Amino acid sequence: MASYVTVENIESKSSAWLRRIRPYNRHKMQLNVSASALLVIDMQLFFLDATSPTFTCGGPAILPTVKKLVAAFRRADRPVIFTRHVHHPNNLDSGMMDWWWEGKCLEGSPESEIHPELAPLPDEKVVFKHRYSAFYNTDLETVLRCLKVEDLVISGIMTNLCCESTARDAYFRDYRIFIPADGTGSINEEMHLASLTNLAFGFSFVTKTDAILLQMGNGASADREMEA
Repeated sequence: MASYVTVENIESKSSAWLRRIRPYNRHKMQLNVSASALLVIDMQLFFLDATSPTFTCGGPAILPTVKKLVAAFRRADRPVIFTRHVHHPNNLDSGMMDWWWEGKCLEGSPESEIHPELAPLPDEKVVFKHRYSAFYNTDLETVLRCLKVEDLVISGIMTNLCCESTARDAYFRDYRIFIPADGTGSINEEMHLASLTNLAFGFSFVTKTDAILLQMGNGASADREMEA
C-alpha cells in the first residue's frame, strides 16, 4: 500500500493540512527559543522498517524534516530529547500493550534503536518508555523542569498515539506545545489529520518545520511565516 505522504509531496500536503485545520488552529504562538526543547518521539527502526508489523508509513517522509529540527536545536544549544518505546523480553512491562498490538519492540534489540540519521549525541537525553505518553512513569518531567523548559516542539511518530498522548500530558503540565504538521507521521492520512485537528483545537499550535526554523534563525528559505 502506498504511503499517504512522501518526502517529495510533504510540503504541499502539510500546507493542505494546515488549511483544513485553520478554523481550530487559533492559538498562534511564537516559540520562546531560549526556553525551548525538542522532543523526538519513537523514531526507531521498529517503526521505520517497511517489513515491521508496526511500520508507520508516514515516518520515512518526515525523517528529513525531523533531521532539520534536530540540527537547528543543536545549533541553538537547546535540548534535544529522544524517546524509545521498548518492552522487556519477558513481558514484565507490557500489560495491555502485549495483546493490543502485533509485534513488540524489545529493549536491547537492533530494531529498538533510533534511526541512525537521528542518532542521539552522547550528552543528549533518551527516555525509555513503555506506554504512549513520554511522561507516563518516566523522568521526562523532572528533566524538563531542571532544564527550565517552557516550550516543547514535539515531532516523531505516531501523530495520533505517542505524539498526541505526549502533547496532552505536556499541556496538563502547562507547557506550550508546538506540533510541526510535517514533522509527525502516522499510518494513514485520516488518522494524521484527525490528530492534528484534535491537537490544534485543544492542546497545541500546529505549524510547519520551516516556520519553527525561521523563528530559531535557521530558516532563511522557509515558508516565511507561521500559519494560523
